[in-house]
Amino acid sequence: MTLPVTTPFWRDRSAHRRWLADEADSLLAFYEPELIDAKGGFANLDARGRPLANDRVRPLHETTRMVHGFAIAHLLGRPGAADIVDHGMKAIRERHRDAKHGGYFWSFDDDGPRERDKLAYGHAFVLLAAASAKCVGHPDADALLADIAEVIETRFWDKAHGASAEEFHEDWSAVSDYRGQNANMHLTEALMAAYEATDDKSFLAKAESIADLVIRRSAGACDWRVPEHYRADWTVDRDYKGSDMFRPYGVTPGHALEWTRLSLQLWALGGRRLAWLPAAARGLFARALAEGWDQTRGGLYYTLEWSGAPRVRDRLWWPVCEGIGAATFLGALDGGADVEAWYRRLWSFAARHFIDRRDGGWLPQLDDSLTPIAGYFVGKPDLYHALQACLIPLYPTDGSLTRGIIGEREGRG
Repeated sequence: MTLPVTTPFWRDRSAHRRWLADEADSLLAFYEPELIDAKGGFANLDARGRPLANDRVRPLHETTRMVHGFAIAHLLGRPGAADIVDHGMKAIRERHRDAKHGGYFWSFDDDGPRERDKLAYGHAFVLLAAASAKCVGHPDADALLADIAEVIETRFWDKAHGASAEEFHEDWSAVSDYRGQNANMHLTEALMAAYEATDDKSFLAKAESIADLVIRRSAGACDWRVPEHYRADWTVDRDYKGSDMFRPYGVTPGHALEWTRLSLQLWALGGRRLAWLPAAARGLFARALAEGWDQTRGGLYYTLEWSGAPRVRDRLWWPVCEGIGAATFLGALDGGADVEAWYRRLWSFAARHFIDRRDGGWLPQLDDSLTPIAGYFVGKPDLYHALQACLIPLYPTDGSLTRGIIGEREGRG
């Protein structure tokens, strides 16, 4: 049943804001006890928050996103969060970094580097972790920022197209001619965070360049469906299919929702110069929810055919999280009952189906009947998407979450 939207909107209600803060606190409490692995990096956790005994591989994006998440927790005043940030920064520096060739290995295990390729997706999160660590004053943050910025500039950045290349072997020889929007989307988020942390406008310029290519030109030409996969010349490859987790075939509505938030954040950070960004955000939001939301059972399909029909009908937790962030930003821009209704619908679905009230954390995947399943993930994935969904509505929408927390602490919120 859909109830009428009433004012004040949920984001403005003190009870809802307390609920959001409590959910963020519960997430952090779920991960804290068993997260740190004395052998390096962070443990992958099972459904109850215990380390997975037979899983010793530590992927780069998980290490870095935990640093980002607990840097946020430290900014919020959470005791013990600084130790987790420090542990993660050590793993990035000593276990992921390639001392011989530069850059950062995709994963390590107890014996050393495991998957040695250098992926733009992982390097984007190194930049995000470095920016977040700088926000909390970590002593190694400046060195990490300088190193990852140099790697992105000299190894990944394609000046001819104004976006990032995708993947290299350990010695920086090319793996393929593939180009992907997912890595570039997360690089856009990280570049904005680096700009906020350093005031270096070259980071902002790169973020605007990626958005212009992927959103204004590419998604704009596809009726605001975001093409995921590209050839080396950045022409869309509609036939490409890689792994379902990172490179699925077709359209991923969760990414359009993520770009909704990032587009409006970029517009604000850039002084509202790029007038096309708010219109793009509205188009992305409307298209993703019109085609991606199951009108019968609820929830967002993971992927769609190019026609807009469902392809992978499973529901993953992160698209709903990104929809919450998108509705927060768009609601702050335009207001209105329609966006507020989506905000409530998305949170209600998450509360009923993804938040695990018995064991803690969020369930990662549901099948088409909304039954939890072990699909692409084992145990509970890292807290990055869910934590941001809980906290983004609590802060201003003129920048990143870290900027909002710092601004409130300094009396600018």
